[in-house]
Amino acid sequence: MYTAHSAQFATPVAVPVEVRDGPVNPHRRHRRPRQHRRHRPHRAAYYRREWGPFLRAAVGMVEAGFGMGPRRTLLGAWYVLRANQVWAPYPDNDPVAARAFMRRFYTLVASQGHPNLDPTCAAELEVNWWRVHRLHQHSTDLSERDLTAALIALYAYVYQAPPESVRAASELRVAAMDASDRWVAAGCSLADPLLASERRLLVASYTALRDAVDRNPS
Repeated sequence: MYTAHSAQFATPVAVPVEVRDGPVNPHRRHRRPRQHRRHRPHRAAYYRREWGPFLRAAVGMVEAGFGMGPRRTLLGAWYVLRANQVWAPYPDNDPVAARAFMRRFYTLVASQGHPNLDPTCAAELEVNWWRVHRLHQHSTDLSERDLTAALIALYAYVYQAPPESVRAASELRVAAMDASDRWVAAGCSLADPLLASERRLLVASYTALRDAVDRNPS
């Protein structure tokens, strides 16, 4: 849902860059994220500014993460795409617009029977970890610990899970970002084995997130 440095959209994961269907009990929290049929790093399309492939990846991640049905999934993926597009320029990006698009995305999620999800709060947490990632990439002021903390805050809020239960997923996501950042620094070659490493780490992160949600049923 991700990312120049910009965001790795985290359709929760958030993006994970990284939108679920059918009637949803409004008294239940989010369903667990679904298993991906395949997990292709969307950051390759992001960094290469290939927005068509990015949108297709966003549709897959949104469907896997939230399963809101075809029309809402496409609309949600569009909001994620637009958020990443306005966030992408460095250093002259537009975080206000990025938060606005992600607020629209999370409004869709909340409308699917998740009344405890505040779209404004979720959007703030989402774009904040994008901000922390960017600062971490371009300076030494913030560490991987700061980035992990930002992801934990997002995952714990969106999936209503205890923070410690999503730590492993967050740490694996940070490791995937590190592989992605090294891939960018090496020139963004699609033949670079770092992409395969990132994919493995993303799959492991997503699996850990599903396990955390399963351990904390509503």
